[in-house]
Amino acid sequence: MKSRPEVLIVINPGSTSTKFALWSREGCISEHVVRHDADKLNPRAVEQFAYRRELIDATLEPLLAEVQIVGVVGRGGLLKPIEGGTYRVNQAMLDYLQLPTTSNHASNLGAMLAAHYARRFEVEAFVVDPVTVDEFNDVARLSGVLWCERESRSHALNIKYSVQRAAAELGKAVSETRFVVAHLGGGTSIAAVKDGRIIDANNALHGMGPYSPERAGALPIGALIERCFTEGVTKKALLTELARGSGLMAYCGTSDVREVLKRIEAGDKQAEQALHGMIYQDAKEIGAMAAVLEGWIDAVIVTGGLAHSNEVISILRPYIEYLGEIIIYPGEGELEALSAGAFRVIDRVETAKEYE
Repeated sequence: MKSRPEVLIVINPGSTSTKFALWSREGCISEHVVRHDADKLNPRAVEQFAYRRELIDATLEPLLAEVQIVGVVGRGGLLKPIEGGTYRVNQAMLDYLQLPTTSNHASNLGAMLAAHYARRFEVEAFVVDPVTVDEFNDVARLSGVLWCERESRSHALNIKYSVQRAAAELGKAVSETRFVVAHLGGGTSIAAVKDGRIIDANNALHGMGPYSPERAGALPIGALIERCFTEGVTKKALLTELARGSGLMAYCGTSDVREVLKRIEAGDKQAEQALHGMIYQDAKEIGAMAAVLEGWIDAVIVTGGLAHSNEVISILRPYIEYLGEIIIYPGEGELEALSAGAFRVIDRVETAKEYE
């Protein structure tokens, strides 16, 4: 009798959908996107648990007969600042995610859904490198004012996984590497990664750094203060504008880089300037993170959705090729990164960390 392959259930909740996959050590067996009716989603993400679970079950159930579940891994949510790695989902983590004071985000459901399916199949549940991974050097936290410090908020999951891939490709231990990693997507994270630790990065949501297809990035302080006190501009509206209505969206009316490239090809000079301006800022941030690493780096890694675009890479490359080797890993690879982190623990290559 043919043995059933050992697989993980990998779960990545998004704002209006949930991606999940069955993933073996050899790769993805099947991947699915469960769409959700926005009108049925509770505004508080953790209250969506039962609704999402029912929809996932309808797709998952027919797949189970052919596989053996050996673990479940979910996207890490907005946890307390923690060092990177694979964490066992425990009660302390689940309790924190359900606190009314915890920041509201769909990714908070990752651990909750993982815990549910782990109980069902009598296996362990994990999360890997959530966005709150914090490995900053103390000096990187300084902002220049006493009432705030720079926070570590980045696409840590893909950044860390890209470093794992690049280290293996170069034949080096992760603990002996230095990379600048540029995650270019709807939001932008550019990080200095030393010995596998993210020691500095721009805040990918409401922080410093380049503008992106949707986000504002760094802004002139005086103009931002004036905007805050403009009549009719509310705090909520301004935060939404800076996170979802800025960057290419502001200049071009779209955050779709493919559409922007079509406009450029048709002769749209404003679209061309907006795209080049974004990549120009990406290059400046890459240079800044190379300085954090004292100019000694193994490579610049460019990843995220925009790394699929040859046009984007061709604009970026002349700015940064002086830094040395450039490695391109297109896409976000979130499901793959989650599965790799969980299998490292299951196969005893690493030890799971405990959330406290």
